[in-house]
Amino acid sequence: MQTYPLFIKLAGQRVVFSGAGEHAAAKIKLLLKTEASIAVYGENPCAAVRHWFANGALSFTNRPISFGDTLGARLVYGANDDPDEDARAVAIGKAEGALTNIVDNLEASEFLTPAIVDRDPVVVAIGTEGTAPVLARKIKAQVEELLPISTGPLARIANTFRTKAATLKGPRTRRAFWARFFNEAGPKALAEGGEEAVIPALDKLYDEAAHPAPSAGSVVLVGTGPGDPELLTLKARRTLHEADVVLHDRLVSPEILELARREATVIEVGKKGYGPSWKQDDINDLIVTHARKGAKVARLKSGDASIYGRLDEELDALDAAGIDWSIVPGITTASAAAASIGTSLTRRGRNSQLRFLTGRDVDGFAEHDWKSLARTGETAAIYMGLRAATFLAGRLLMHGADAATPVTLVENASRIDQRVVLTNLNDLPDDLKASAMTGPAIIFLGLTPRKLAGVEIAPIAQKLEATA
Repeated sequence: MQTYPLFIKLAGQRVVFSGAGEHAAAKIKLLLKTEASIAVYGENPCAAVRHWFANGALSFTNRPISFGDTLGARLVYGANDDPDEDARAVAIGKAEGALTNIVDNLEASEFLTPAIVDRDPVVVAIGTEGTAPVLARKIKAQVEELLPISTGPLARIANTFRTKAATLKGPRTRRAFWARFFNEAGPKALAEGGEEAVIPALDKLYDEAAHPAPSAGSVVLVGTGPGDPELLTLKARRTLHEADVVLHDRLVSPEILELARREATVIEVGKKGYGPSWKQDDINDLIVTHARKGAKVARLKSGDASIYGRLDEELDALDAAGIDWSIVPGITTASAAAASIGTSLTRRGRNSQLRFLTGRDVDGFAEHDWKSLARTGETAAIYMGLRAATFLAGRLLMHGADAATPVTLVENASRIDQRVVLTNLNDLPDDLKASAMTGPAIIFLGLTPRKLAGVEIAPIAQKLEATA
């Protein structure tokens, strides 16, 4: 990091601009949002500068900057769009003790002006050290979408309530109080009754927090998708950020876990096929134990929690313990994998149904209606099928499936290390072995990629032998 981000107090401070044209106006417009005293020196002022001067928003002197003009200034901008004049201007500013910036000249500037998301008093500054202004604008647009206009008024009103809120007992109580205000009660009160309705809403929340009804905590079972954090729903992100305790499957990606609060307790309760695993009863007990202590528990499951996630067993345990719960659905691996290879899961004239299958169940390899699956045109998304691939292919061929039926395997769907293998039913066991897949994968029966870039096409085993 070559530049260190700081917020400089400018209320009552002088900010001086050398240059009065359009080149300077863009920066002046940003500084006008502060309480700084802005002085502009230059010739041939643009319409915006003339307008601001006429309305008393800044002072303007119709001549080039000179020594003495920057005395006492906190910041000095060279904005003449003239390298020699800008260099002269910032030399004066430096000599008279100001920090200096030449607009659009990273190397010659002592500070940089970031892209800003203004929700006063909430301000988000975005900097790329001058290397990628287009990216900074993109990030600015994304942050603006996340921060509604109500953010500023709510923050200002909350500031007047901080002293009273500080009397609430314990950091967890105070954190929950502010979370409820900013996420629920505050926006609702502002939308329904304006700013006058917000303080009564704060008082009501305070009374509820100061005299809480007995609570056993709560549990949210969250589908985190196939691994790409950008595929998380907004509700999943908010739940993860608010949780006191995060219990997660082994397949939940590190990038998603990074979104949890620093103070949260994060515990892996993963299962691994044919390997060391948490017992489901132990997971159930752990969830209930933390919830009974009053914690907000986020139980993270990869993909969608309702698809092969043993969801009902955990819900049964929560119901038996009398603990409140809710479910946040996620993008299941089949959907993400199909999207990544440009294939629809259903298509008119090709398949009128899609089956979600598992390669194994509690008793070992899973049995299915092989006769109907073996029919021409049938499609299926098979979860947890890598170790069962030989069994699956054998059963389908035994029941009359065409040996040339296409099979697509997607490993680590949606992640940076995603890999796609295209084979057929007959060659599936050999090609899977040759591919040496070790990550989580889904098998598509009867589907082929529309996007072939990066796809390994069978027979892989023959290709490996040919290049050996």
